[in-house]
Amino acid sequence: MKALITGASSGIGRAIAYRLADMGYDLILSARREAPMLEIKDSIKTNAEIIVGDISDTSFCLSLAEKAKEVDVLVNNAGFGVFGKGIESDLDRELNMLDVNIKAVHILTKMFLKEFVKKDKGYILNVASSASFFPGPLFASYYASKIYVKRYSYGLCEELRRMKSKVKICCLCPGPVDTEFNDVANVKFSVGALTAEYVAEKGIKGLLAGKKCVTPGFLIKCTRVLGKLMPDALSARFVYNIQEKKSNS
Repeated sequence: MKALITGASSGIGRAIAYRLADMGYDLILSARREAPMLEIKDSIKTNAEIIVGDISDTSFCLSLAEKAKEVDVLVNNAGFGVFGKGIESDLDRELNMLDVNIKAVHILTKMFLKEFVKKDKGYILNVASSASFFPGPLFASYYASKIYVKRYSYGLCEELRRMKSKVKICCLCPGPVDTEFNDVANVKFSVGALTAEYVAEKGIKGLLAGKKCVTPGFLIKCTRVLGKLMPDALSARFVYNIQEKKSNS
């Protein structure tokens, strides 16, 4: 058994790597930083291959899919957020974020799905966010990117169901997690955070059980229900009040 994990150098990706290694999976780890992945490789009992690169680059995504095409599990974990008002946030940084959060997920999911369907087996875990349940003022492009990940995953799940395929796709939608995410986005937590290890365990368990969506933590399950009940205009006001508290400025 072998798994490919993007964004494997820290946070949820790193925790998923350890979780899958404990389950006996050989790993292919991919991220921009090599040193943290070498630490994982040196501390697990299974085999690990490291592929360093920038997943926002289309050519790198295609190359990664070719090098890792024999895996049984794909974990699209790489992602980051850009905080701020839409008229003020940096356009280049936002476009880079969309390349990571959307384009890379789309490319890798599509490429591996083709191989998995041929074999009629395989698992894909797409890491989205509880942000996918709401519109996201002050984090608008990030929230929108995670809505894409969730809707894309759900759409493919229905296609696979109608094909009677044994391939499984699961969308992991955690709330705040104690990772480097907030440092990258230059924000601070406004509510309590889950551990990356807890989220990884729930995500892998749900994926292998054939769930379409996993929302770790009772509070996030409640917000998922709230997101279904509230009109978008009211949700946007609700989210703005929460996001405004995150500013580090």
